[in-house]
Amino acid sequence: MKKKHYAGGPKVMVVDDLSPEDIAMLQALYSRSAESAETHLDRIAESGSGNFMSSFYVGYGHKSIADCGSTTVFTEGVSTLAAKAIQDWPLYCGQETSTRYIDMGKQRIEDPVGTVESKAVLDRWMAFYTSNQDRVAEIVRQRHPKREGEADQVYERAVKARTFDILRAFLPAGVTTQLSWHTNLRQAGDHLVLLSKHPSSEIRSTVSAIREMLEEAYPSSGFGTSLASVSGVGKSGGDDAARARDAWEQFVADHYTYPSGIGFPERSESGFRSTLSLGELSKYGELLRTRPRGCVLPHFLTDLGQLSFSFLLDFGSFRDIQRHRNGVCRMPLLTTTYGFESWYLDQLDDELAHAAKDLIEDLKPKIAALSDDPVVLQYYTALGFRVQCQVTYGLPAALYVMEIRSSKTVHPTLRYAVHTHMIQPFVERYPSIALHVDTDSDDWTVRRGEQTIVTKAKR
Repeated sequence: MKKKHYAGGPKVMVVDDLSPEDIAMLQALYSRSAESAETHLDRIAESGSGNFMSSFYVGYGHKSIADCGSTTVFTEGVSTLAAKAIQDWPLYCGQETSTRYIDMGKQRIEDPVGTVESKAVLDRWMAFYTSNQDRVAEIVRQRHPKREGEADQVYERAVKARTFDILRAFLPAGVTTQLSWHTNLRQAGDHLVLLSKHPSSEIRSTVSAIREMLEEAYPSSGFGTSLASVSGVGKSGGDDAARARDAWEQFVADHYTYPSGIGFPERSESGFRSTLSLGELSKYGELLRTRPRGCVLPHFLTDLGQLSFSFLLDFGSFRDIQRHRNGVCRMPLLTTTYGFESWYLDQLDDELAHAAKDLIEDLKPKIAALSDDPVVLQYYTALGFRVQCQVTYGLPAALYVMEIRSSKTVHPTLRYAVHTHMIQPFVERYPSIALHVDTDSDDWTVRRGEQTIVTKAKR
C-alpha cells in the first residue's frame, strides 16, 4: 500500500497488492463502516486472503461488491467466433491477435464437423491464404510504390499489413486466435452465465473452462453457479426459481443469439434511423457546431436520442466495428447469403482474382453440404463474406465512431461502410453538427507500418 496524508486535506492511499476478492471486500466495507481502509486491511490480513470475502459476501446482499474486484483472463486456441462471443459485452476490455499483423497460416483451425470433406474445405481456404502472400505483397508494392521520405522498414511493414488485410478474407472463421479479457468479477459472472447457453458447442466448452478456472481462483465469487445466487439477488423461490431462470436464459440463447432481418429488409444495402429531436438539439446548437477536432461530446448528450445504422459488411471488418461497445452491435450469423466482399477481389491481379472467384463458387455448395446447423457452418465460411451489420449509438458515441473509423489506418471495407452508410446520411440529416472526418477517397497510408510494438533500445 502507498499512502500520503496531505496537511489540512485528504489521506490518499493506493492499494494494488491484494487479490481481486480482497480488494473487493476492502471497498465494500466502506458502505458498512466509517473506519479507515488501513483498519480493514489489518482484518483482511488476520483472516487470510479470500477468507474475508467468503465471510461477508452473502450477508452483504448486493452484486455490486463483485464490481470492485477485477481479474484478467487469457484464452488461447479458440476460433474467431468464440473470441467475438466473449467480446460481445458492453464492458469488455482486452486485446486479440490481429490478422493485420500476424501470419495466421500456422494457426490451428476449429473443425466441429471433423470429416474428410470438412477438412478439405478448411485446407483449401488456408492454401489460398498461405501460398499467395508474396504475390499479393508485390501487387501492393506496384499499386502503392514507396514515396520519397518514407523509411524502408516502415513502408515494408505497411505493405505486409495491407497484404494481410487483403488475404484475411480467405481465412475460415474457424481459424484460432487468442485474446485477453480484463473484467471485474461481477461482469465476468453475468456474461459467462449467458454464454454458457450459447448455440455453439465450442463456445459452451470454452466458457465452461473459463468458469472452472475462475471458480478455482475466486471460490467466494460464485462462478460455479452465478453471482446472483451467491449475493442473494433473485434467490427467493429456491430450486424452482433457479430452474425458471435457467430455462429463460436458454430460451434467449436459442432464439436471440443471432438476429434475423435486423434493421432492414433482406438484401437491402443500408438503413438509417434516428430518434434525435431537432428541438432538443437546438438547445445545444453552439456546443455541437463549435466542437473542435479531438474533443469528445459530453456523455449527457446521449439522452437526446439514438442513431441506428444498418448495412452489409464483411465479417472481417465487422470484428473491427464490434470493438466500439458504447452502444449496441448485434452479433450476426456468418453465412454465404450476402456474397463475398468485392474489395478483396479488386486488390488482386486478374489471374489471381479469377482463381479466387472460382474457389469461392466451388466451396459455397461444399460448405452448405457439411451440416444442417448454420451455427456450425460458420466455422467453414471465410471472413470475406458479408453479414448484416446493425449498430445503435447515442450521439456522442456515434460521432466518435464515425470520426475514428474514417481514418486511413482503418481497414478499407469498414472505412467505406462508415463513409457511405453512416457519415453520408448523418451529414444530410444534421448538417449543423460539427463532424471531423477523413473523407479522402485514397485509402492507402504508410502509417499502417508505424502501428507496431517494439522494444526500446537500451541506453
